[in-house]
Amino acid sequence: MSAVRKTFMSALSAIVLAGGLAVGAAGTASAATCPSSASPKINGAKASWTLRCSGGSLRVSGWLEDTRMDGKCALVRAVGRNGVPHTKRACGSGVREQFDFTLAKTNEAEVHLSLS
Repeated sequence: MSAVRKTFMSALSAIVLAGGLAVGAAGTASAATCPSSASPKINGAKASWTLRCSGGSLRVSGWLEDTRMDGKCALVRAVGRNGVPHTKRACGSGVREQFDFTLAKTNEAEVHLSLS
């Protein structure tokens, strides 16, 4: 195999690997409405949450857990229609944190689990 082809293949492999790692480090995010719940798991974190609406506000409550000793923290992020983010972190393998966010004047939010 020529040196140019080896270099190209090495670069291509690195890009594919990096893309796979980026996808593996973040959960899916999509707009959810009340009532709903989710229990996502990603490599290094897991969480569970419920969305409830009352009085024109949306409440996102649940827990998240860091599941790996990798120096990263589990992160839950909830964003309503007003664009104001609410976040909670759990840092250290086995550490579980509770969260309870109230998002005003909405019945829809994007809630996302990732590592930070």
